[in-house]
Amino acid sequence: MNRARTQLLIEENIYKNKIFLTKMGVEFSLFEPTLTGLKKSILDATYPVRTHFELENFHNYKEQGQGPEYKITHQAFFIDDDHQYQSKVSLYRPKTKKGDPRMWFTNLKNFVNAGDVIAIVIHKNKIFLLNLTVSNLSESYKKNNSCIKELIKEYHNIHFSVSQELLNKLKAFARTPFPALKNGDTALGYTLETMLGIPANSNKQPDYHGIELKSGRGKRTRTTLFAQVADWNLSPCKKSSEILDRYGYQRDDDFKLYCTVSTQKNNTQGLQFIYNEQRDQLEEWYLRDNLVAIWPGELLRNRLKEKHAETFWIEAKSEIVNEIEMFQLVKVTHTQSPILSQLVPLIQNGIITMDHLIKRNGKTGKVSEKGPLFKMNKHDLPLLFPEPITYSLV
Repeated sequence: MNRARTQLLIEENIYKNKIFLTKMGVEFSLFEPTLTGLKKSILDATYPVRTHFELENFHNYKEQGQGPEYKITHQAFFIDDDHQYQSKVSLYRPKTKKGDPRMWFTNLKNFVNAGDVIAIVIHKNKIFLLNLTVSNLSESYKKNNSCIKELIKEYHNIHFSVSQELLNKLKAFARTPFPALKNGDTALGYTLETMLGIPANSNKQPDYHGIELKSGRGKRTRTTLFAQVADWNLSPCKKSSEILDRYGYQRDDDFKLYCTVSTQKNNTQGLQFIYNEQRDQLEEWYLRDNLVAIWPGELLRNRLKEKHAETFWIEAKSEIVNEIEMFQLVKVTHTQSPILSQLVPLIQNGIITMDHLIKRNGKTGKVSEKGPLFKMNKHDLPLLFPEPITYSLV
């Protein structure tokens, strides 16, 4: 088998492993040790790794001093199907000008090769390392005594204990039909809310310890992930109309800026994304020379989380008995929250892009903005979203 073919198979295996971790709802980040890094026992704690650490409340380099006296260590493990090898991770910032965040795992060079793609999973405040280059996580999960299976299964059970608790309650409700507590379109939602002991609140969706309840069906397979304008306080351009005036074009009677922006190359209007790791912000540039707009990474992650909350979509049958509406729960579809640590890496890889949809009406002069829309192809959604799971309640 030639080298190009071998490399293609390796990349395909890594891609499938990332999808499997996402499918199982596992937050993770990646690093690739270099030959020099392995020789010198140095790894850069890249932005995706640092964000992952912060999301899991594991470590925050921003609050760490420079120098060996501020070094922090945690337990770490190398995992394959047959063994769990103990290691230790050192997290530190050297006494250099910038104090770039670093990390190192003891005995790393005994378990990985330069260029391998290694996944970091944080569980019970410990780091577990999975080699995505040589592992097949999907196959490992099918084995009875696999250490990889035990890790992922335990992670999943702990992180999804609330959803299991809610599912058990819904199954109990489904044992027999129950009466509606009010009339109208919101009867099912209100009744379930009351039965679960959730205080009525017209300003938000019924909420069970962070899980939204919706009495309907839903699939989050849309191409558009969310709409989010830039942070105008940080951006050189202070509003959408300013971006339109500078970079738009005349089209018939209207003046428009309809274009896709990605990190991969300048578009026809000269616009491109550049991710600034130092400041954790997505920057839009014109010809890589003039800064146009800024989206802080935290703003984008919060917007994604807000737009795609963990949700139970509940389906019920309705029947009128003695002039009283009775509900029989049938099934529930559980859509999980996206893997937030993967948002910026997917933007960096060009998998997630953004569409400008700004227009000035030629007749009224009014500017409208339908975006900016952050999008990805449907076939790439498994890289960001765990797979929806449907449970029968009867």
